[in-house]
Amino acid sequence: MIFHTYILTLKNNTYYTGITNNKVRRLKEHQDGKSKSTKHYRPVKMIYEKEFSTRKEARRLEVKIKNLGAKKYLNRLKFSTGDH
Repeated sequence: MIFHTYILTLKNNTYYTGITNNKVRRLKEHQDGKSKSTKHYRPVKMIYEKEFSTRKEARRLEVKIKNLGAKKYLNRLKFSTGDH
């Protein structure tokens, strides 16, 4: 099974970071207001996604992004040439 760590931008110019094993379904849930965390901040847009072979790896990146902050993480990617 494949897992994805993803970042969404929200209507209020903030970010949401999560993991899923079905990114199409999960994005639709966010867009349809079925996610408690994002339903009041639609529309949402997926701006970053990284694929992993295990949930543990995806969760590790999710925690890293949440601890650092999505905006700071994304800015670091712009200047990084190595693995994320």
